[in-house]
Amino acid sequence: MSIQHTVVFRLIHAPGSEEEREFLETGRRTLTQIPGVTDFAVRRQVSPKSDLRHQFTMVFADEDAYDAYNAHPAHVDFVARRWVPEVAAFQEYDFSN
Repeated sequence: MSIQHTVVFRLIHAPGSEEEREFLETGRRTLTQIPGVTDFAVRRQVSPKSDLRHQFTMVFADEDAYDAYNAHPAHVDFVARRWVPEVAAFQEYDFSN
């Protein structure tokens, strides 16, 4: 049973700013180095129906890989140092097949 983990979010940074670009790149670089993360993507919302402008999505082979990711020091540090102070709003979705 694989798990697709997705977060859609809005940053405190201005769209197109260097701060926005750096946050997205740091997220990609940090999270893709965690064992078990596959099919990582960063996407930008194009619909005006949502004010959540970005998406991080990734796939885990199973629940153990997902749990290990959530507890991994790089993930915990990214959430504490970057996510909490720089994300204005978000929704998280986790789907299994």
